[in-house]
Amino acid sequence: MGVSQTTTSSITCNLRIIRAKNIELKHTKNMFMRCYLSSGNNRTVQINTQEVSSNSDVYWNNSFSLDCLGSEESINSLKQGNMVFELRNRNKTPVLGIIGSSSQLIGRAEIPWSRVFESPNMEIETWMPMITKNKRANADLKPPAVQVAVEVKSVAQTKRGKNNNELRKWDQCGCKDGGCSSCLDYDMFALGLACEL
Repeated sequence: MGVSQTTTSSITCNLRIIRAKNIELKHTKNMFMRCYLSSGNNRTVQINTQEVSSNSDVYWNNSFSLDCLGSEESINSLKQGNMVFELRNRNKTPVLGIIGSSSQLIGRAEIPWSRVFESPNMEIETWMPMITKNKRANADLKPPAVQVAVEVKSVAQTKRGKNNNELRKWDQCGCKDGGCSSCLDYDMFALGLACEL
């Protein structure tokens, strides 16, 4: 019986959300960033930074490391997607005596994955001007902006057999179902590390 070969690719994405500027004073309490990273097949991974309160600079310096394992086709599909960044303000005002924790969108920006993959050394550090839903009364005010750094590292590609004699245990490959025969079907990001520097 022949063994079919499948090429898998693995990348690691290091994301650092550094700080924000041009924030109106009414939004400086309980601010955080929410990131949506496309992971192929119309799926996304959501990451939130810690909440900060500040009267001047809004500073997070939060780092996240994400690993993606999938077929070469799924990695190429990922490159067609975008990273979405939302600047949000946590609202902790009591409503009817109950303290809620909803958040309000302040601004939104996107970075295409292709911009990172096509950059020198597959890394960028940039200020992203945020698109706000509120029309600014004073046109002289600058929109909020967030500084982020993104780095992608590509791990060597491997060819894997689909013969049961060549399959590894689930804890060796990270497969969810333990059979590993469908490991390539889980083309998704796994949150590897989220820490504050």
